[in-house]
Amino acid sequence: MTDYAFKSDFLKTLQARGYIHQVTHPMELDEAASNGIVTAYIGFDATAPSLHVGSLIQIMMLRRLQQAGHKPVVLMGGGTTRVGDPTGKDASRPQLTDETIQANIDGIQKVFAQFLKFGDGPTDAIMLNNDEWLSRFGYIQFLREFGTHFTVNRMLSFDSVKLRLEREQPMTFLEFNYMLMQSVDFLELNRAHNVTLQMGGSDQWGNITSGVDLVRRVDQKAAFGLTTPLLTTASGGKMGKTASGAIWLNEEQLSPYDYWQFWRNADDADVGRFMRLFTDLPLDQITLYEAMEGAGINEAKKALADAATSMLHGTEAAQTARAAAESAFEKGQLSADLPTVEMARDEVVGAMIAAVATKAGLTSSNGEARRLAQGGGLRLNDVAISDGAHLIAETDLNADGVLKLGAGKKKIVLVKPV
Repeated sequence: MTDYAFKSDFLKTLQARGYIHQVTHPMELDEAASNGIVTAYIGFDATAPSLHVGSLIQIMMLRRLQQAGHKPVVLMGGGTTRVGDPTGKDASRPQLTDETIQANIDGIQKVFAQFLKFGDGPTDAIMLNNDEWLSRFGYIQFLREFGTHFTVNRMLSFDSVKLRLEREQPMTFLEFNYMLMQSVDFLELNRAHNVTLQMGGSDQWGNITSGVDLVRRVDQKAAFGLTTPLLTTASGGKMGKTASGAIWLNEEQLSPYDYWQFWRNADDADVGRFMRLFTDLPLDQITLYEAMEGAGINEAKKALADAATSMLHGTEAAQTARAAAESAFEKGQLSADLPTVEMARDEVVGAMIAAVATKAGLTSSNGEARRLAQGGGLRLNDVAISDGAHLIAETDLNADGVLKLGAGKKKIVLVKPV
C-alpha cells in the first residue's frame, strides 16, 4: 500500500510514517476516514503485568487515529487470554488463572492514558474487555451462532495454524478457536460501538480478515482491517527484546532511565524510522536528524530518547534520565538516578567482579563477564578490569558505600552492598 495516494489525514499520516503493511478495502476505508469519524480497535491480551516496546507501535497507531479526529477503542483480552493466541508460537501458552489475568489487565491498562485521551466525547478513547461478551456464550450457542461462518479449510490456511503444523508442533483445539473468538470480538464491537476498523501487527492478518469477513457476511456492514509491518531492528533483532530482557512500558518493570537508554542505544540506521513510528516529532525535523553524521547522530539518538521517554514517563523523567546518562557516560560521574542494585555485602566485597556483574544484571553469565573483561569492556568505577576473577575490595566503595560497574559502552549500574 505504499504507492496508493490516500486522501484522508489518518491514512496519509500512517503511510508517511511507515505504519501500513496491508489494508483491506483501502479506497473504501479512505473514503470513510475522509467523510466522518472512524472507530477502530486493537486488542491486547493480558499475558504479563506490562506491555513492552513490541506493543508500542499498536498504541501509537491508536494515537495517530485520535490525532486525526477518529475514535480509538482499547480492547483488553480478558476472554481471549484464557485461550492464548497461537500466532508465532511453537507451543501452547501457559493457562493463566482469572486472578492473574485481572492483575495483568490492571497493570497493562495504566499505560494507555499516557498516549490517548479517554472520555465521553465523540473521539475520546474507550477501554473495553472482551470477557464481557465472550464469557456469556454457552458452547453450543457459540457454535450455532458463529461456527457456520468459518471453514476448517480456510482456518488451516492461516499462518498461525499452517506454520505450527508444518513444524509438526501440536496445536490444541482450544487454540484453534482463538481466531473465532477474535472475529466475534469485531462483530460485537461493530454492533455495540460502531467499530468498523481492526488494526494490528502483520502476524494478525488472518485473524483480522476473518473478523472483517464475519461482519460483512453476517450483518452486511462496512468493516476494514489494517496491519503494520513486522518490526525488527536494523540488526535483525525483535523489537522490544534485548540481551538483558524485555523493554517494559510500566515503570514498575523498567525504570525511565533504562527506557531512555534503550532508545539512546538504537542502531544508527533505526533512528529516523523509530522517530516516525514512536514520537510526534515533525517529519521535516526527522529528515534533518537523519542527515546528521559523526557526533551528530548521537544528538539525534538523544532527541529520539527524549521524545519517546517524555511521551511515556513525562518530560521531567526524560530530562532526569538524560542528565544521569550524560553524567555517567560523558563525565564519569555518579548519579542517584542511575539504576541501583542492592546486594548482600558478602556477595560484593571479596567477590569476583564477574560474579558481581552477573548478579547485578550487567551480564547473563560469569563466562560472558570474563570474556567482556578480557576485551576491555568491564569497568569498575570507570577503570577497565581485564581479569574477571579480580576481587572487589572494601576500598572500591565510595563514601556512600556504592560502587559503579559498567559493561561495554552503554550499560552502567550502581551496586550497593547491604
